[in-house]
Amino acid sequence: MNQEIKLHDIKSLVEIPDFSFYLYLLLLSIAILIVVLLIYLVYKLFKNRKKDERKTYYEILENVDFKQAKKSAYEITKYGKLLASSDREKKLIEELIEELEKYKYKKEVTSIDNEVKILFNRFMDSVDV
Repeated sequence: MNQEIKLHDIKSLVEIPDFSFYLYLLLLSIAILIVVLLIYLVYKLFKNRKKDERKTYYEILENVDFKQAKKSAYEITKYGKLLASSDREKKLIEELIEELEKYKYKKEVTSIDNEVKILFNRFMDSVDV
């Protein structure tokens, strides 16, 4: 009874290629790329947010050209109202706007007089940016 029986339908072991390590590296690099991109976008968002609108308005008012009386009267009115925050600043800008009315609604306007420039400088000195 010691007969050896050979089985012909059983095959030897076959090596299966395993790409899981490379897939892991690919997914890890994509995840790192996404995290870096999100950090960059958040940085840009906060960098742009830090730009203060009041400083922008103040710079515009600092660079007002008094040679163009009508344009400067409208700019001072617009940005002065946006810039004024305290009661004192609001009072000063209202006085200044009253003085600027004579330059706004006419076709031909003269240059801005010194009294208006003094009021404007007083307002700019009172603004805390």
